[in-house]
Amino acid sequence: MGKRITLVLGSGSARGLAHIGVIRVLEEHGFEVSAITGSSMGALIGGIYAAGKLDNYNDWVRSLTKKDVIKYLDVSFRGTSGLLKGDLIFETMRDLVGDVQIEDLPVPFIAVATDLTARKEVWLTHGNLFEAIRASIAVPGVFTPQEIAGRWMVDGGLLNPVPVTPAAQAMTGVTIAVDVSGPRCVNPMGEIETGHFEQPPYCRRKIDEFLESIQNHLGLESTDEDGRPGLSEVLLDSFETMQETLSRYKLAANPPDLLISIPKNICAPHEFFRASELIEAGGWWARRALETAEI
Repeated sequence: MGKRITLVLGSGSARGLAHIGVIRVLEEHGFEVSAITGSSMGALIGGIYAAGKLDNYNDWVRSLTKKDVIKYLDVSFRGTSGLLKGDLIFETMRDLVGDVQIEDLPVPFIAVATDLTARKEVWLTHGNLFEAIRASIAVPGVFTPQEIAGRWMVDGGLLNPVPVTPAAQAMTGVTIAVDVSGPRCVNPMGEIETGHFEQPPYCRRKIDEFLESIQNHLGLESTDEDGRPGLSEVLLDSFETMQETLSRYKLAANPPDLLISIPKNICAPHEFFRASELIEAGGWWARRALETAEI
């Protein structure tokens, strides 16, 4: 049996796909993940792993193209609590993983969310897995909030981007945390080859023109000739700036036994179509961290 660890997976939109590569490398090195905590994208990957369905998700997300990503951006026309509902993506997640309860998972799991009314961090340890993930990943202003037990929940990264504190109750002795909002660097992808995961060139120009028009409409790209950022870009960048600052304080106060840091300039928040590259890069950074680790 390998060394038992508690795995902490941080928030970070598409950068969170690097968590998959990290997990695979930890398994290669003989670590046994016996408990998981996660915020936002970390809760999504962590919950799917705890359910034993990471291979299913890995295969699906690696197949995504730019067009697929736009398809899953289901705009909310009811009210103003979020630009996107997220229903389409989570219907797909349910099909991939199934409808399970957190307390029935083979690996103990905690999804961190934020209670909007009480203005406090919430640790979701029971109930429907995907309701918990849906709550943890609801970026304020972008995704509509999730109601759980009469309370409206949003992204856990709002208060705890790298949730090391909940991991303390797992009592495995070793905690490994993954921060996907690490310092920028010149080669954020590490030393992996990039470019060979690109989409085939068939009709690429027409598709890119179509996607650009949709992205501009949704505010994912600059929307005027002066390069002024769109609404979604402003919301995401502001949110991530706050998260980066908060995570530094949280990690300083509660340092894990090993921190695997992924550069924040590895990709843009919506670049889920780069899954293969991001997963490979996550594995590269994990191997680098383990080279000098004393655990």
